[in-house]
Amino acid sequence: MGKSSSPRRVGDNEALSVGTTIRGSAQKLNLVAGLIRGKKVEDAMNILSFSSKAMAVEARKVLASAIANAENNHNLDVDSLVVAEASVGKAITMKRFTTRARGRSSQILKPFSRLRIVVREQEEA
Repeated sequence: MGKSSSPRRVGDNEALSVGTTIRGSAQKLNLVAGLIRGKKVEDAMNILSFSSKAMAVEARKVLASAIANAENNHNLDVDSLVVAEASVGKAITMKRFTTRARGRSSQILKPFSRLRIVVREQEEA
């Protein structure tokens, strides 16, 4: 008599993927996530592929993982997927120090971010 399995965190017609340690600030990642919210998956992949922002590379990997989860784990139709949610949050911040003049030192903050992408199968209207 084991522990019951945890319920799904998304709906039956949804799949999600989370990038937990993406190197860069949450503010910069949120700018990229805003480009793909509400878009069809095919359009979102094209936007991220040709974006000049460096964070678009990591966001594209997370989106590709969400698409693969939808196709392989939940048997959803890839052609009718839409980016339902793209939320960004802070993860850890590494703290490093560098030497400065006159025996002083200053702090360098290296932030990491989290990206959660939910794709939803949308019926053709």
